[in-house]
Amino acid sequence: MCLGIPGCITEIVDADQMLAMVDVSGVKREVNLACVLSAPADADQLIGRWTLVHVGFAMSLIDEDEARKTLELLAELGEIEEELAAMRDGAR
Repeated sequence: MCLGIPGCITEIVDADQMLAMVDVSGVKREVNLACVLSAPADADQLIGRWTLVHVGFAMSLIDEDEARKTLELLAELGEIEEELAAMRDGAR
C-alpha cells in the first residue's frame, strides 16, 4: 500500500528545481516541493516544516503535532516499516 507519510524538510537540495531532503523517521529522501512551494526563492522557509510525502512529492504541509500522531498511528498499524523500507529501496 502506498501512503502519504510525514517527513521533516531538513535541507533544500536545489531551490530552482524545487528539490529538498526530507527525514522520515531517520530515512532521508529527496523529494519534489512543487506541490507546496509557490516560488523557488521561498524554499528556505520550508526547512524544519513537516510535510506528507507520497511517491517522491511533498503533497501538503502539516504541523508537527499532526505529523507525530500520524507516525504513531502508522507504527501501531504496522504500516510504517513497509513504507520506510520502500523509501530506503527507492533511494538506492
